[in-house]
Amino acid sequence: MIYRSCLLLISAWLLLLAGCASVTTQPPAKATLPNALPQEVIVQGTPAQAPPTQGAIPDPSVEGTIADPVPKPVVSGNQAVIALLDRARLDTGTGQREAAGASLERALRIEPRNAWLWHELAQLRLAQGQYAQAISLAQKSSSFAGRERRLRALNWRVIGDARVAQGNPSGAEQAFKLAAELEQ
Repeated sequence: MIYRSCLLLISAWLLLLAGCASVTTQPPAKATLPNALPQEVIVQGTPAQAPPTQGAIPDPSVEGTIADPVPKPVVSGNQAVIALLDRARLDTGTGQREAAGASLERALRIEPRNAWLWHELAQLRLAQGQYAQAISLAQKSSSFAGRERRLRALNWRVIGDARVAQGNPSGAEQAFKLAAELEQ
């Protein structure tokens, strides 16, 4: 009887340790969302050329200098929100979009006026094929974005992509035009 109790206690302890071992201190793998906020490399002095993709070797014939990558915006100062956003991105990267949506919605209950979280949720709904909701969420994000032109441009891109998917090419063209104006 004592042997079984010890065995049960040891098994429970090992399961607890295994659960703790799954929590890592390393940052989660990058998840790719449509229009996600990548680290971009900007080539100064050549506005007509598109910036090279991340990790690309710069072309020596291009004039100008390569600036530091544009840092990702500070989405929140709240560690719980950051953890939920990281979880959502990880879940999206592994194809668990429902779990990602739940994490983003939970983060939004903590910070309901966070424009970046609304944008992330809009991107997720776009990827899920929920185009009307993606448009609505992108518009809500823009309403909280204030003077953040980059975020407002990204929201217009989500709206444009959703309108393309809905079969509204003229509405999509208008959205992409507004995004381009904000990016200048």
